Amino acid sequence: MTDRVVGVAMNGVTGRMGYRQHLLRSVLAIREDGGVRLPGGGRVLPEPYLVGRSAERVGEVARRHGVERWSTDLDAVLGDPGVEVYFDAQITSAREAAVRSALAAGKHLYAEKPVASTHAAARDLAKLAQASGVSNGVVQDKLFLPGLLKLRRLVDSGYFGRILSVRGEFGYWVFEGDWQPGQRPSWNYRAEDGGGIVLDMFPHWHYILENLFGRVRAVTVRTATHIPERRDENGEPYTATADDAAYGVFELDGGAVAQFNSSWAVRVDRDELVEFQVDGTHGSAVAGLRECRVQHRTATPKAVWDPDAPDLADYRSQWQRVPDNQEFPNGFRAQWELFLRHLATGEPFGFDFASGARGLRFAEAGLHSAATGTRVELDWEDEA
Repeated sequence: MTDRVVGVAMNGVTGRMGYRQHLLRSVLAIREDGGVRLPGGGRVLPEPYLVGRSAERVGEVARRHGVERWSTDLDAVLGDPGVEVYFDAQITSAREAAVRSALAAGKHLYAEKPVASTHAAARDLAKLAQASGVSNGVVQDKLFLPGLLKLRRLVDSGYFGRILSVRGEFGYWVFEGDWQPGQRPSWNYRAEDGGGIVLDMFPHWHYILENLFGRVRAVTVRTATHIPERRDENGEPYTATADDAAYGVFELDGGAVAQFNSSWAVRVDRDELVEFQVDGTHGSAVAGLRECRVQHRTATPKAVWDPDAPDLADYRSQWQRVPDNQEFPNGFRAQWELFLRHLATGEPFGFDFASGARGLRFAEAGLHSAATGTRVELDWEDEA
């Protein structure tokens, strides 16, 4: 089998995520290593074509990394027959229109999540992509990180017995921008620009729950805007109109209950910025982005509650670290490689626009629950 070069239009690579994870650590790294090996021989090599609104910024990125083709004219790039794939890592509010243009041009699609600002729009994109026959994928990077891969290994092995609960803790303190600059862009805190921690993080929680533990059947969520005023990139004050924290309870197929806290207004007392604790009848695990620790029922100590005496137990020392046992590539790169292999061979790729639409439906259910104070049931039978 001969090598195949795939032209990839990459929109949004001047942003932090698009530049570091998708361009630098994924597409350029794959190209530098000679492409993705294919079964039966040969390789598929991505050839980036950078797109952006600022000629100065996108041109500087192209020159820095020796990328020959770049442009600020998306329509012209989509009209190039050498471009097979359109990738989007723009601000969420700009993504849908660009993806629709790429669909109209007959390009294969790969996009950051969420693929659109609403579930209805994301579902429509999924149906259009399916009808047009183009390959389509949504970034679901957390599934490819070492900690989650180790957790999947445990789930698949039956280690937990019957899974009872999943608890997720995510977040860190994002500076308000007055005495220290904020480390996230200001649009994240404006609902009118597609901001909010629910829209940002709930699609992640959905694909983790769906792929590792089962479909979500009901959602109960409380949101908050704990920091009502922040300062933008120019130091100007603005009103935060989007949620910066969300506290959710999710009921899963099989009876397990998941409880996730997500906050940009919390100080970290965890080993990693996100951790998931899974408790089952036969054992428990705590997984972060990189590490995973376990405690089997045969090694579970007998804890005794006594508020009148000091507790001398070192609980964390009673857990066992799960070994790596394999090489873990960058999570974003791993999914890029799967998508490129899918393009070249047609082998299944399970992270399509339909899965992205389900993530948005889950997020919207959380926002509806928070707005109405109700428990929202989810029926997935009518979902694409």
